[in-house]
Amino acid sequence: MRVQLDQALPAFTAQATSGVTLDNAALAGKQVVVYFYPKDNTPGCTTEGQGFRDQIDAFAAANTVIFGVSKDSLRTHENFKAKHSFPFELISDPDETFCRLFDVIQLKKLYGREYEGIERSTFLIDAQGVLRREWRKVKVKGHVDEVLAAAQALAKH
Repeated sequence: MRVQLDQALPAFTAQATSGVTLDNAALAGKQVVVYFYPKDNTPGCTTEGQGFRDQIDAFAAANTVIFGVSKDSLRTHENFKAKHSFPFELISDPDETFCRLFDVIQLKKLYGREYEGIERSTFLIDAQGVLRREWRKVKVKGHVDEVLAAAQALAKH
């Protein structure tokens, strides 16, 4: 099953840093930003994470929590999170279950080689667990500000 705009998230469970197990019940009552990125400690992924980190107070004021997701291990995530002082949890999805729920595994090309990987994408879920916005094929520059504006607008409704 794939998440659809204006529909509730189906039941899920995901492992995150700090020993957190995430599921629908854990997210109830808060807006949630879930951003998918290809790999820890790469330039674009680091910049994107730092953008969310630097705006964390503004997101919190909009009753919004942040989660980053990649296929990296929890150990790699813990190191990435500590190195950059990310005040939010990172979800490890090595078997791509969570990624496929949001349909972010796409065919990519690098130096003529094709492979499946995570397409940088962000999703905004309202306090009732309904997907309200999605951004696909994200370019890092200016993206966090756009997501923040959408979260703030949704919080006012």
